[in-house]
Amino acid sequence: MIADFLLVQKIRNGDNQAGNQLVEKYYSSIYQYCYLHTHNQEYAEDMVQETFERFFGALISGAEIKKTKSYLYSIAGNIIKNNYKKKKEIMTDQLPDIEDENPKNIEIRIDIERALEQLPEEIKEIVILYFFQGLKQKEIADLLNIKLSLVKYRVSKAKELLAKQLEVEKL
Repeated sequence: MIADFLLVQKIRNGDNQAGNQLVEKYYSSIYQYCYLHTHNQEYAEDMVQETFERFFGALISGAEIKKTKSYLYSIAGNIIKNNYKKKKEIMTDQLPDIEDENPKNIEIRIDIERALEQLPEEIKEIVILYFFQGLKQKEIADLLNIKLSLVKYRVSKAKELLAKQLEVEKL
């Protein structure tokens, strides 16, 4: 696949195919990131669409984008934060679609989602990026504009808190 820098340059020059390639490259990662925050397929899809719209808008307006992946996650993160501000309470239509899954898998998934919701927001963000999105700690530090040592601490703290939370739920 073409390097992000070249795709960005082609997009700026009006190459629609390059835009499609960029979306294909990052859509699933950004979707999963949004879904892990919302637990709602439609909201996640809307957030991903808005993320790419803002990204392409920034490109057109001449914004300097050094790391495409980080820039996309940053936009998605801002959209998610704005969504949280609008809707503080959990609505029933945000519950995950689980009717076709194995009952044991449903139970595990619900336990993990409950444990994740109990985490402080800054640790939850690290958990999603590190464990679910597979980003490296250095990438997370760059993305969130925090020190690598803080990321390492939060990963460690998240493991500790999740272990306690999941153990309590088993009892």
